[in-house]
Amino acid sequence: MPTIERLVLSNFKKFDSLELEFDPELNLLIGDNEAGKSSVLLALELVMSGSRSRVETIGIETLLNADAVRAFQAGPCTVDRLPKLFVEVYLSAEKKPGLNGKNNSKDLERDGLRMSFEPILDFSKDIAEALKEDPTNFPFEYYGVQFYTFGGEAYSSVKRHVRHLAIDSSRIDSEYAAREYTRSVFAMHADVGNRSRLENAYRQSKGEFKNAQLRELNDKLVDYKFGVRTSAKANLESDLVITEDEIPIESKGKGRQCFIKTEFALSKKGVKSELDVLLLEEPENHLSHATMHQLIERIAQSVNKQLFIATHSSLISARLDLRKAILLGKRGQLARLNKLPPDTAKFFMKAPDNNVLEFALSRKVILVEGDAEFILLDALYQKHSGSTLKKDGVHVISVGGTSFKRYLDLAKLLGVRTAVIRDNDGDYQKNCVDNYAEHAMSHAKIFADADSKQRTTFEICLYEDNKAVCDEVFRTPKRKLEPLAYMLANKADAAFDLLLAKEAELVAPGYMQEAIKWINE
Repeated sequence: MPTIERLVLSNFKKFDSLELEFDPELNLLIGDNEAGKSSVLLALELVMSGSRSRVETIGIETLLNADAVRAFQAGPCTVDRLPKLFVEVYLSAEKKPGLNGKNNSKDLERDGLRMSFEPILDFSKDIAEALKEDPTNFPFEYYGVQFYTFGGEAYSSVKRHVRHLAIDSSRIDSEYAAREYTRSVFAMHADVGNRSRLENAYRQSKGEFKNAQLRELNDKLVDYKFGVRTSAKANLESDLVITEDEIPIESKGKGRQCFIKTEFALSKKGVKSELDVLLLEEPENHLSHATMHQLIERIAQSVNKQLFIATHSSLISARLDLRKAILLGKRGQLARLNKLPPDTAKFFMKAPDNNVLEFALSRKVILVEGDAEFILLDALYQKHSGSTLKKDGVHVISVGGTSFKRYLDLAKLLGVRTAVIRDNDGDYQKNCVDNYAEHAMSHAKIFADADSKQRTTFEICLYEDNKAVCDEVFRTPKRKLEPLAYMLANKADAAFDLLLAKEAELVAPGYMQEAIKWINE
């Protein structure tokens, strides 16, 4: 089974250049919107497909990097300066005849596939005249697409060197996408000989229908008669549908369609032509929480396939192993999580709830260990910073005290500026200093009250610094508990009551004020 080891591209969509190395089994592409996750999947799909029609449907004007076009137009508009686009897929080293060679940008002798867009030299004179007449009119129409192996052999969609399938849940309602998926899965499950036999039998059955069933009707007609399409565009593959319980999956809900398509693609039962690569675009779309768990379990059990998954789901990323994740930044930055400690990766796999993607996609994060801090921090931040969390790009995540180190492992790899706000739990030195000695870094810091005797928790510190306010809110005739005792026994409710009644009067404990100041330094 060939696997994709590396992707190299130039001037493809948002990327002026990009190089990625891949895991032979699973690759999770994570990142914010417009980070390029879909572009990476599209680049892989186009090169493996060798389909000119697919490229023409998308359009060279949408594939060629816009900055490259602008840079060309900003300088001398000559043919030799026209930007070129290429995408290269480096395959596992099997030295297959025809695939192996040095026809790549790195001049490496490897198995691989290359797609390129370049101006067609035969039209150089026409291009030069068009540019001279109107330099702002970029000559997209004079570009041609070529598919070559690293061995220099041309290839097309007729012969696919890597058996692959792409499932994009965002196009789940597209009739074209449904047909393409069915056609691809049919090709997976039936070899060329079997497909030819079935297509021939299907065409013959159409002829029989015309001769037997339409004859009576046509005999009554004189000049014009009814027929049945038998052209290439009306063949077996275009008419096939996938069914579940004899119901076409297109008639089912979007979530069920997503699940069935992925499940069917991962299934090995009866498959003679094994799938090599599966590309999944946001498989979490339209899925309920329970169905998402089923899908994750099914993906985790997949073998003998290389998977590429673009996702916004923390659940998918964590459950399938964060060490397989590649983080794409909006400005082309890359970060791999393959060096994440194994125990931390396993922790996030098992943790009931996590916010790993929210953390990974942030530049500045304040971690808190309880609901009370989370509820009040927005108001306290605004009071002591004169700004807002949203304006300053600071994310607040409640993770629980036992999870701090796990997120700090992520901070170490990703460079996320991280302030940890926690209780000292009766021993500041042990719990807040020594406990994090192995996680010391310039962009992460622990904040807690240093008084290990009197100010052991957030509620105690909040009460001590806001006695009058807390007494006024929580000391009532019907309440037997003293204000502080009530706050300790009802942490989240007490924090919410304070927020509603006295938001403007509350002040944050000193260590929390320090964290608010430090996060923006």
